[in-house]
Amino acid sequence: YLFFYFQVLKAFDYSPPWKGQQQMYKLDIGWPKIPEYFTGQTFCVAVDSLHGLVYVGQRGDNVPKVLVFSEEGYFLYSWNNTVEMPHGIFVLNTATDSSVWITDVGTGKYGHTVKQYSPSGKLMQILGTPGNAGSSLIPLQFDQPAEIFVEESGDVYVVDGDGGMNNRLLKLSDDYKEIWLTGTNGTGIGQFKIPHSVTVDAFGRVWVADRDNKRIQVFDKITGEWLGSWNSCFSEDGPYSVRFTPNYKYLIVAQLNINRLAILSAPPVGSIGDCVMVNTVQLADETKPHLVDVDMKSGAVYVAEIGAQQVQKYVPL
Repeated sequence: YLFFYFQVLKAFDYSPPWKGQQQMYKLDIGWPKIPEYFTGQTFCVAVDSLHGLVYVGQRGDNVPKVLVFSEEGYFLYSWNNTVEMPHGIFVLNTATDSSVWITDVGTGKYGHTVKQYSPSGKLMQILGTPGNAGSSLIPLQFDQPAEIFVEESGDVYVVDGDGGMNNRLLKLSDDYKEIWLTGTNGTGIGQFKIPHSVTVDAFGRVWVADRDNKRIQVFDKITGEWLGSWNSCFSEDGPYSVRFTPNYKYLIVAQLNINRLAILSAPPVGSIGDCVMVNTVQLADETKPHLVDVDMKSGAVYVAEIGAQQVQKYVPL
């Protein structure tokens, strides 16, 4: 009888995709175990799926700027050194070690930089000129760099910036020299108005949330050539984040002003085409989802919410 009961439960859990929009994610209400550790505005989140860690960047006076949780939701530790105003955060795992990259949009002595830390918070590398906003490539300068994506090869993609003088996407080599650069301020092809988030798919394409132009633009990762753009999904609000699901089948996009996660169908190799919204997750009013990250093992989506001042975890059904 119990077996039959569980089979019935299972049948209810599964819904064929052709019956209209089915829920694809559900909120993990037990994550984190103690939400009181969020004491500032949570701007960004990054998952180290290899080690089961979740890094959160928050802002505020006298608050730890980086919090580290386990994927089960237990608070582990925090650090504060040399981080002024975190905007984006990214975890890189290579064969030999792990590192945490943070974009800092502060205007003080640590600001306008992209920094690499050890998992425990030891500063290892600074890209940019601390405290000096600019557009130079030699020496490297940023103005409010929004987000970073680092490949295992060491190649670095930076969207610069979050409202400063630069509206550009840079690809840097593993020794932090320019490989290519694209973008100026504007609405044309390959131009940006607040390039806010960047990610790379498994097919050699770079995806950028071109926030204030209300579109996603796509580039060839080798050449920097423009491959296409999506805007029909963003008439209500621009995209704030771009992250792929582990199978690269979907793109998860946060829309801050309408408190929504959009799940878009990612195109296979070839034409980018236009966007297809497969599903949405409606968040509570004033939640303000800013940036997201996806656990590339479990598929869980973590959402940094600056309105609610928390990070929430959504698990795939």
